[in-house]
Amino acid sequence: MTRAPVGLFGRLAAWSHRNLPTRDLMERNRLLRPVAHRVLAPELWRFTRRSVPRGVALGMVAGILVPVAQTPVAALFALPFRANVPTAALTTFITNPLTTPPLWIAAYWIGSWMLRIDAHVPGQPVAEAAAQADWIPWLMQAGPATALGLLAITIVASIGGYALSALGWRLWIARKWRHRHDNRGS
Repeated sequence: MTRAPVGLFGRLAAWSHRNLPTRDLMERNRLLRPVAHRVLAPELWRFTRRSVPRGVALGMVAGILVPVAQTPVAALFALPFRANVPTAALTTFITNPLTTPPLWIAAYWIGSWMLRIDAHVPGQPVAEAAAQADWIPWLMQAGPATALGLLAITIVASIGGYALSALGWRLWIARKWRHRHDNRGS
């Protein structure tokens, strides 16, 4: 008799177990067969204290900088860096239709601040051009600012994601050790 999963994490784990492909299915896939030995290397799929933060950082990079096919790109990034592939792939979902517009607006603000686009000219030419129908000149000014802002956000988010996941991993292990020690003492 199997127990029903408890809580959101339990339901998510049960859904993943039912719907994600198995290692055998992936090894038999004709598209993966030439690179299966590399893609299915066990160290890329284990959750370790080193591979998970790497996966989070690489997932942030792919999620923010890559506009399409973020999950496959993150999985490819994970191969040479020996990062956890599922973590890298799942972290790309930090950007989605709800978070992308605010991210790009923040990237433009940060990039224009870093480039000081509106600082040297009276008024705000980029904001004025965006309000008019002149999209080509606006894109020529806003494009580099947005790209630089996205790069800055990516660097900060990937370093922060790496640090937070490494810290979370350490706290989780410390809690497990404390719990194990408490159970032995009683």
